[in-house]
Amino acid sequence: MTSTIDRTGSGDSTPAGAAAATDNGPAKPKSGGFTAAASNYLEDRTSISGVVKEFGRKIFPDHWSFMLGEVALYSFVVIILSGTFLTFFFQASMVETHYDGAFVPMKGVEMSAAMESALHISFDVRGGLLVRQIHHWAALLFIAAIGLHMLRVFFTGAFRKPRELNWVIGFLLFVLAMAEGFTGYSLPDDLLSGNGLRIIDGLIKGIPVIGTWTSFLLFGGEFPGTAIVGRLYTLHILLLPAILVAFLALHLVFVIVHKHTQYAGAGRTNNNVVGYPILPVYAAKAGGFFFLVFGVIALMASFFTINPIWNYGPYDPSPVSAGTQPDWYIGFADGALRLIPPGWEFVWLDHTWSINIIVPVIALVGLLAAVAAYPFIEGWVTGDKREHHILDRPRNAPTRTAIGAAGVTFYAGLWAAASSDLMATHFQLSIEGVIHTIQAWVVLGPFLAFFVTKRVCIALMKKDREIVLHGFESGRIVRLPGGEYIEVHEQVDDYERWRLVDYEVYEPIMLRPNAKGQITPGMRFRSRVSRWFFEDRIAPAQQQELESGHGHHGTHGDGTDHSLEEGPGLTKP
Repeated sequence: MTSTIDRTGSGDSTPAGAAAATDNGPAKPKSGGFTAAASNYLEDRTSISGVVKEFGRKIFPDHWSFMLGEVALYSFVVIILSGTFLTFFFQASMVETHYDGAFVPMKGVEMSAAMESALHISFDVRGGLLVRQIHHWAALLFIAAIGLHMLRVFFTGAFRKPRELNWVIGFLLFVLAMAEGFTGYSLPDDLLSGNGLRIIDGLIKGIPVIGTWTSFLLFGGEFPGTAIVGRLYTLHILLLPAILVAFLALHLVFVIVHKHTQYAGAGRTNNNVVGYPILPVYAAKAGGFFFLVFGVIALMASFFTINPIWNYGPYDPSPVSAGTQPDWYIGFADGALRLIPPGWEFVWLDHTWSINIIVPVIALVGLLAAVAAYPFIEGWVTGDKREHHILDRPRNAPTRTAIGAAGVTFYAGLWAAASSDLMATHFQLSIEGVIHTIQAWVVLGPFLAFFVTKRVCIALMKKDREIVLHGFESGRIVRLPGGEYIEVHEQVDDYERWRLVDYEVYEPIMLRPNAKGQITPGMRFRSRVSRWFFEDRIAPAQQQELESGHGHHGTHGDGTDHSLEEGPGLTKP
């Protein structure tokens, strides 16, 4: 073996241009340029390339429904960017001043410094009104996207094991987003935000024993106090955003750890893949989608006025402000207060017990708690301990879908009640008639929605079963030799058959004695709830039914035969 002689006398026998060995192993080839040097420096000290490589291979689904979470994320980014701009000009102070800005109709009007600075942003800061409206529209879209994303997760069963904790985190994000929106909506100290704070003050004071002291602590004295705007500002720009970012990061970490769920049979037209890796395809698509979301928000802010505080004026508790409406996401709380009949209060132990406040608060807290705990409740009812990575079609989980429809109906009734006065004036109806109608809707509507939704889901499951067994109507009429006319049914292909039968069959929990040979009341209750949850379930077609329906080989519309594939309820002979 020969070696290259070092002509410089250094004794180095390494070939020219080759990388020198180090104590820690062979060195990486040298690359020219500052970028390469910086990259090598960072890699030597962090080994970040392995993280990027692993993360870059993460597959994200390409189905449109997964974009709802992305819309929420990108809206939050827009909120941070626009909110940062607004903090340079807003003054979170309730010090009284007189307006002397560019908006002539309000010159000389007494108002707080918060209201004056909000008007200054709107009329004196270049682009201020546009950024203000971008901020507000992005906040509304942020909360709406989270809500729709949660509905998609609920109706498809994506919250099941191992994602129960991530559902709770997503729910907390929704609650935090509402709190963030309300604190920001209340900052300008205009008539609309003042009425909203007055409602919150009434809710707090309606809590027995501690309500009055809690209100004094929050507002810094008797409403409206002198410190509420400053405290809400601290919550709005510091505490709540920090918690939101932390929970959002945790939510995304769980998404990566648990991997994405996917729809059964997804990827038929996508070369049998359910999505794209982050780098480079998904990153490029996500970047483009972010600018689309930003552009839509900017267009909305340009063409649709929201929260015109110059029309409302500064907050004044003396006049009655009929027609003022809260932002949509907080309307359900306002509606719950309006639906309570009058006279629900009494005095006991020297305290006024406002049942008309206590009942709505308990109902709203109970609704939110039920939403947060639903994955654990369903897991307890079904006894299902398996991991689930394939999403349900809503029709294949009729009871869950019906529960969701009932919850949405209940929420919609409370939400509609927040506009009861506007409905009465616009449609020339009595306010009492509107309230009584919505009261009936809130009480009876969820039961009706549950029954109708469940029957529709079961009917759709029966239709799918009929299609699997006997094919679908082709619309082609054929006359038989005996003179009879029939419609030709064509068999679905293997892919479609798999999609129609690919769902799991559950059975109610059997009532069995425990280790002590006892059957407790809790066990009986769980068994009854489980039977109710699974009643009227339609099982997918089995192998024997398919063979008796159209033979072992199904003849398709193209005249070819396709053997039945193995799947749920289907086994190869």
